[in-house]
Amino acid sequence: MDVTLKQLRYFVALAETGGFGLAAAQVHVTQPALSTQIREMEDRLGTKLVERLPREIRLTRAGQDVLVRSRRILAEVEELAQSTRLKEGLRGRLNLGVIPTVAPYLLPLALTRIRARDLTLELRVREAQTDRLVEALRLGRLDAAVMALPVSEPGLRADPIATDRFVLAGSISRIATWADRAERLRPTEVSPDQLLLLDEGHCLADQALEVCAISARRQVDLGASSLSTLVGLVSEGFGLTLLPEIAIRTETASAPRLALMRFAAPEPSRTLALVRRQSSVDAAWADDLAEILRDAAAELIGMARDRTAPAA
Repeated sequence: MDVTLKQLRYFVALAETGGFGLAAAQVHVTQPALSTQIREMEDRLGTKLVERLPREIRLTRAGQDVLVRSRRILAEVEELAQSTRLKEGLRGRLNLGVIPTVAPYLLPLALTRIRARDLTLELRVREAQTDRLVEALRLGRLDAAVMALPVSEPGLRADPIATDRFVLAGSISRIATWADRAERLRPTEVSPDQLLLLDEGHCLADQALEVCAISARRQVDLGASSLSTLVGLVSEGFGLTLLPEIAIRTETASAPRLALMRFAAPEPSRTLALVRRQSSVDAAWADDLAEILRDAAAELIGMARDRTAPAA
C-alpha cells in the first residue's frame, strides 16, 4: 500500500509538536491511532522515521528528509484544493492571515465589504506575526496574508494595498513639548529612552527602530504585546511611540488623553501588502481581495489624515 495524505499530515504534526500526545490533539485523533499510522508509514517506506524517547521524539535523518517532502506535498495538495475553491473569484473558502498591528483595525471594515460581495464565503482568519504567516503561506495553510513589506521568502508575491504613515503619539503634555517643532519634526529626534516598542518579533517594532535610526533596544524596555497596550501607556505619560495611521481611528477613541503629531515630509511609513504564493493559480480571487483591502485601508487612512493635520 502507498503512503496516505492522512499519514503525511500526522507525521508533520508529530514533527512540529515533538510528541505523540500533542500531535494527536492537533489532528483530533487518539494517541494510539496516531502512533499506529506513523508505524504503518514507516513500514510502507521501509525506514525508521522517528526515534521514540521517554519524553519526546526525534526525527531520524530519513525522517528529516521525509518531513521536507511531506510539507511540500501537503502544500501542493492545499493549492490544488484552493484552485477549485476560488476558481470563480472570491467564493468558497478563504484562509487569510493578518499581522496583529493591522488585524483589529483593517478587518472590521474589510470583512463587511467581503460579506457584502458574497455571504456564502467561508472565511477563516489567523492573526500572527510575520514569520508565522510566511511559514503558513509556504506550507499552504493560508491562501493569503496581509503584512508589511519587505517579505524576503522566495516564491511569494506581494500586491501593495496601502502606504501606512507613522505619527508620533504620547500624552497631551509630552506632545506639547514638541509644539515648536511642528511641521519640522524628524523621527531621529525622538530619544531612544522615550520610545516604547512592541515586544520583539513584531515587525512594527523593527520598523520603529529603523525610522528612528536606533540600532538596538535599551536595557530597560517597556515593550508591549499589543498596540493598544502601548497606546494606553503613552497616553498616561509613559514615553512616546509611533502609531500607524491605520490604527488612529480605533486607538484615539479609546484613549482620550492621547495626543498625536505628524512628522515632517517625507513622513516615515510602512507598505502593507496582500501576500500569496507566486504559484497560486486562477488569481482573480486575490485581485478581488486586494481591491477590498485597498478600499478599507484608504477609508481608515483618510480618517486619520482628517484627525491629524499633515506636515507641510
